Amino acid sequence: MRVLVVEDHRTLADRIAQGLRQAGIAVDAAYDGAAALDAAAQTSYDVIVLDRDLPVVHGDLVCRTVAGSGPRILMLTAAADVHDRIDGLELGADDYLGKPFAFAELVARVRALARRSPSLPPVLHRGDLTVDRARHRASRGSQALSLTRKEFGILETLAAADGALVSAEELLEHVWDASTDPFSNIVSVTMARLRRKLGDPPLIETVVGKGYRL
Repeated sequence: MRVLVVEDHRTLADRIAQGLRQAGIAVDAAYDGAAALDAAAQTSYDVIVLDRDLPVVHGDLVCRTVAGSGPRILMLTAAADVHDRIDGLELGADDYLGKPFAFAELVARVRALARRSPSLPPVLHRGDLTVDRARHRASRGSQALSLTRKEFGILETLAAADGALVSAEELLEHVWDASTDPFSNIVSVTMARLRRKLGDPPLIETVVGKGYRL
């Protein structure tokens, strides 16, 4: 899962991003509405955590522009009035969270929004592999798998593709964030560790020069 945090208060934005990363989520941050629109145009995000009162381009316009194009939108605002919440939802936001908020609730809402897809249930079953997207757990047969956040992210992405080919670039985009060197071998290294943990017979196929599939 990859998330864009859009908040003009840099300290708050960076704290939100850090907390989401600690929860195993790949996160980028933007500090104004124009930067948010640029980021959303270049990257396929699962969820955008969007402050409403933004400089350069107002959060309402960002929401209206991005809504319906792919990412789910969680709107943040200090306004507590019910009419403000209704306005945000009518702009195209999928959920609404007032400030101040409990961080555990923010994480839960982000994960819930990322799961909102008719083709992707909370728990994915692929042969003897089970990937519980809601609880961030995976097992093969009766054996629970002890996976790092990035290993789980790769496995979740491959399971969601349901046998379709997933390129290394797509894995890098969905599981890591913009601070990752695109020329590093981090995907192949993490993939090798994941394969060892999955055991035999092998579950992940490499298509040379193209990517991976489950």
